[in-house]
Amino acid sequence: MNVTNGRFKDRQFHIGDYLQMVSTESKEYAEVNAYKKVKSNKGAGGVDGMSVDGLLPFLRDNQVKLIQQLKDGKYKPNPVRRVEIPKETKGEFRELGVPTAVDRVFQQAITQVLSPVYKEQFSENSFGFRPKRGAHDALKQCQQNVNDGYVYAVDMDLEKFFDTVCQGKLIEVLSRTIKDGRVISLIHKYLNAGVISGGIFERTETGMPQGGPLSPLLSNVMLNELDRELTRRGHRFVRYADGCMIFCKSRRSEERTLRNIIPFIEGKLFLKVNRKKTSVAHISKVKYLG
Repeated sequence: MNVTNGRFKDRQFHIGDYLQMVSTESKEYAEVNAYKKVKSNKGAGGVDGMSVDGLLPFLRDNQVKLIQQLKDGKYKPNPVRRVEIPKETKGEFRELGVPTAVDRVFQQAITQVLSPVYKEQFSENSFGFRPKRGAHDALKQCQQNVNDGYVYAVDMDLEKFFDTVCQGKLIEVLSRTIKDGRVISLIHKYLNAGVISGGIFERTETGMPQGGPLSPLLSNVMLNELDRELTRRGHRFVRYADGCMIFCKSRRSEERTLRNIIPFIEGKLFLKVNRKKTSVAHISKVKYLG
């Protein structure tokens, strides 16, 4: 995998090496190999019915073929299995896509290699899906902004973010850093591998399925574009996953900020701002991260 970010610029890595229980080269960047991570996370099987317990024998029997397919760019991911879990709001559900055990290993391998690369690019104001960062850290940053006099906030909600991500835009952003076309192609294949729901195959030409190891990283890669734009404009903000708070010193300022950032989100990132759930208010009237 060729990348173009600082000290990673000249590094090359083949995803198939993970089937050989972590190459010497990749040990520097991952505490555990992809298989062990998937094994420890357990989880239900995908559309092929293979459990995590059956994963290691399958990889041992098929590693040569799988590695060659990956290196040749010919590996084809399986569709994900649709699962619905209830949201906090009564009557609403979050749709997850469960990859096969083998695809989880490959996605985990990609994630472990790319995470340290993108860590250097990500904003200090983003906290979701990031190691050693969490909701409490996000709230502490919110409190610091309030203490500094930024007591008005734009509480922004992106409408069905994971379902509406423009795959072409995401691939464009990824291609700025990843110069190995096979890796870009494999990620693209995962994005549009499709979904099996109720025994019926559904195409996924937009969005990214939640439920695999790769989607949290890809969501941060996409929304880092928003982070960079907010930073360029000089805003105080805190983002946790697809929930973003932009802090201002006056009501007029927060209304202007919202009005000016919507064209970027919808016109440049091709995402949709949920106007019904997006609010501008004094911080005392805003509920963030529960």
